[in-house]
Amino acid sequence: MKWTTRARPKTDRIACPWLIRRFIDHDAEIVYVPADQVLATARELGGYSFDAPGADYDHRDGKCTFEVLIDQYGLVDRPGLGCLAQIVHAADIATEVGSHPFGAALRAIGEAGPLVEADDARLLERGLFVYDALYAWCLHNSDESRA
Repeated sequence: MKWTTRARPKTDRIACPWLIRRFIDHDAEIVYVPADQVLATARELGGYSFDAPGADYDHRDGKCTFEVLIDQYGLVDRPGLGCLAQIVHAADIATEVGSHPFGAALRAIGEAGPLVEADDARLLERGLFVYDALYAWCLHNSDESRA
């Protein structure tokens, strides 16, 4: 399936593809397009849109798109994902940056990524390691992993 979102990915637009490929659609193709083309491109490709106004999956009820996908696909009870969702939420929602100790650091990485990598597909590939590492940390260090 093709999953379309806004170009120049930052926090949520790298976290979501990580989640999608790992838990929802292992063969997902992530398509980055200009913001005003997200919905039309998703329709044209017969796929889903995410993290854009009017998208299939976007911020809802105070949650970032990563959290919405976790809820929508029934992943709430997966070990480590609750912890990772707290980190992504803190990084992606500017007013919540202090809600997790890693929030500001992940936000900085998300904002700086496009400054060091011009190609969105390459930026995604480089950014996936960050989420692999955070997820591993969550699995080994969060309270939910000890439950």
